[in-house]
Amino acid sequence: MSAPTLSRPNRDSVTTIRSDGSRPFLYPADAPGRFLRARRLTSAGLIVFYLSLPWIKVGGYPAVFLDVAERRFHLFGITLAAQDLWLMFFLITGVGFSLFFITALFGRIWCGWACPQTVFLDHVYRRIERWIDGDAIERRRLAAAPRSPEKIARRAAKHAAYLAVSAVITHLFLAYFVSLPQVWHMMSAAPTEHWSAFAFIAIATGILYFNFGWFREQLCIVICPYGRIQSALTDDNTMVIGYDAKRGEPRGKPAVAGAGACIDCNRCVNVCPTGIDIRQGLQMECIGCAACIDACDEVMDRIHRPRGLIRYDSLNGLAGGATRWLRSRTLLYFVLLLVGAGAATWALSTVRPANFLVLRMTGAPYFVDPAMVRNQFFVRIVNKRTAPAQFVVEVNQLPAGITQTGSTGTLELGPLAEVVEPLVLQQPRAGYTGPFEFEVRVADARGTFHLERNVKFLGPEARLLREDEAEQAAHARAPQK
Repeated sequence: MSAPTLSRPNRDSVTTIRSDGSRPFLYPADAPGRFLRARRLTSAGLIVFYLSLPWIKVGGYPAVFLDVAERRFHLFGITLAAQDLWLMFFLITGVGFSLFFITALFGRIWCGWACPQTVFLDHVYRRIERWIDGDAIERRRLAAAPRSPEKIARRAAKHAAYLAVSAVITHLFLAYFVSLPQVWHMMSAAPTEHWSAFAFIAIATGILYFNFGWFREQLCIVICPYGRIQSALTDDNTMVIGYDAKRGEPRGKPAVAGAGACIDCNRCVNVCPTGIDIRQGLQMECIGCAACIDACDEVMDRIHRPRGLIRYDSLNGLAGGATRWLRSRTLLYFVLLLVGAGAATWALSTVRPANFLVLRMTGAPYFVDPAMVRNQFFVRIVNKRTAPAQFVVEVNQLPAGITQTGSTGTLELGPLAEVVEPLVLQQPRAGYTGPFEFEVRVADARGTFHLERNVKFLGPEARLLREDEAEQAAHARAPQK
């Protein structure tokens, strides 16, 4: 049986989807070179970074610990409570504008060099595939070969390795939310004791296995929107991977008179992880991995021609013009990047080691009895520190004659603890002049910070209260029949 072949790539259709809708598998060849070495080093660092965050402790907690159960989010020493999640808008905005700016300058460098999909697929799962099934030619032959004990054994070993790696990644991902000791405890116990976590591990492992074992580049081509929006973020001066058609055309063998530098060996196509032909121009499927550059440079070295037939350059540069780095698009994105970074910095600067809220108790907003007008509140204090702390609660700007009971004085809270205390304010009817505002202040006992909330004391209009009192007095003086 002959090895499976792909249709020749073209710009009018996706190479990895046939006209009948079926999916041909890609077997990209290795392309040793300077960019592959750089990508391997970068990917190794990123994988270590991704997987080591649950192990590295900052301030007594993992560097990234999204403790959903306790509604605490620890990010590199900063602890955010649930009330601080609005800060994520500014962080995400800053990251988004950064991506816009980088894309305007360097195209899809994120996709080819730092995206977890590319990092794990190219440098973990495809490494496993190469170790077990061999190089691209051997993999194609094995795929086309009839079923045999050797083929079954290789397939079983490869997919078992895929499942094992997917399970490891999933368990470490779960540690971002429950911590490594808790993950180990769950692993040591029966699945029924932590059935929700067990179901998550099983489903997430299956998703990773399906994605990296079968779906692969289809995620980038079919699902990920980034390739589609890059046309709105880039222009002819953006640094992309491109083919120098002026130098390469017309294609021909080295001995052919008048032929360009491209010998039409298709090496750039054979190494492409998405199956495109970069010589047809910039395409949505290109993830900027630079494998075609290494492949072409290797061929140029063998035939003793200068490198750079395929290279990082702008479309203007490939056409023989100059690349403009400073232009309206990059300046606008840079300004937006500064705005996003400034907003994120400001938002993080507002984070305090404690949160507190003053909430009105459920029921009527106020109560009026023959002697008093009463408002009832809850004061909720959250200690976001990882150590015990004392807080002093004060109620200020109250009119004369008001009495208060409940959460005042010094309160001691344990690490990451919270307390809810009642606060009841009463004002004699005789001294009541209408609704007013007062301040609730919470300060650290050491005086390192303080927080204030302005709260309104509610009640009827003073005129209506006086009219009611007068009516009650007149009714009391009236002779009884």
